[in-house]
Amino acid sequence: MSTPLDLTALKNRQMVSWASGDYAVIGTTLQIVGEQLAEACDLLCDERVLDVAAGNGNATLAAARRGCNVTSTDYVAALLERGEDRARAERLEVTFQVADAEALPFEDASFDAVLSTFGVMFTPDQAKAASELARVCRPGGRIGLANWTPEGFVGQMFKTLGKHLPPPPGAQPPSNWGTEAWLHSHFDERDFQVQVTRRTFNFRYRSAAHFIDTFRTWYGPVHKAFAALSPEGAQAFESDLTELINRMNRAGEKSVVVPSEYLEVVITRR
Repeated sequence: MSTPLDLTALKNRQMVSWASGDYAVIGTTLQIVGEQLAEACDLLCDERVLDVAAGNGNATLAAARRGCNVTSTDYVAALLERGEDRARAERLEVTFQVADAEALPFEDASFDAVLSTFGVMFTPDQAKAASELARVCRPGGRIGLANWTPEGFVGQMFKTLGKHLPPPPGAQPPSNWGTEAWLHSHFDERDFQVQVTRRTFNFRYRSAAHFIDTFRTWYGPVHKAFAALSPEGAQAFESDLTELINRMNRAGEKSVVVPSEYLEVVITRR
């Protein structure tokens, strides 16, 4: 008989993973995704906006730049500190609060818009996280998400990571959030209208080695994976990542430009 998945233990391990390295080094390169999502959600001045699993605040800053009243949340305080530094530099007024995406400390229908860019998709209890997003969004409000697809580069990178460091039995892949069927199954029944646009973010590095060195140093899940593997295992993981990057590189030998597909999702509460 299989042992039930311990979601609390998994969440604690994830928290340690995301707190390692410095995600902000990677996260700031994704700022354009937050800007595009803010436009897709048609954010208005003075609207109440919640950024869930905000990381270092890409969607947070995008909403604040549009005059919204923003609350930025994450369960890793160190990530929020990076977002706070960025907001302070731009003289943007944002409320930063440590919060778990699966148990948001806000009343029902508290926000006009609820955003998450490559954040909430990594929660262990995916159904609970989806329920919380829906709960705090007001009638007529919208949920805006950016989620990596399983077929895209980041989805394939995590599949490669899982090959070398398998997740606990029963753990759901984050890329579920990057499939239209999963989104419809979790929001349609709550009387939300789901609209999906497929977009591409381009990772730009000097070489595959430059990409891997950057992610190995700063990106929590990859950083922790290399630390957990034996020297031989780490070498095999690096080899597979190199093959994936070179296979998807569209810049030829002179540089690395790797397109990664994601879903830009706007879910409107009727």
